[in-house]
Amino acid sequence: MSSDKNTTEITILDRKYLIACPKEEQAALLRSASYLNQKMQEIRRTGKVLSLERLAIMAALNITHEMLGRNESEQNNSAQLQRLDRQLDQALEKFDHLVEARKLP
Repeated sequence: MSSDKNTTEITILDRKYLIACPKEEQAALLRSASYLNQKMQEIRRTGKVLSLERLAIMAALNITHEMLGRNESEQNNSAQLQRLDRQLDQALEKFDHLVEARKLP
């Protein structure tokens, strides 16, 4: 580990862990740990998963599913914006031709 790393304490399911990370990323680490803890607690409340390992795997799968769904949604939005951009370019080109056609010598 490099000397620019600090140790940050996080808590997941009432267990404390020390994680090394750069100081500028500590806030993001704490948010991530809090989100993971929340997901693991939700799964534990269902009573269907017993071991910590299975809780972690289920939480990882759920979070990955959320992330992939967001990525897919972002890709769809990006594709839609590109289509709208092309339509706008075509409309502006037609407008320019109409304006050019109405110019008097």
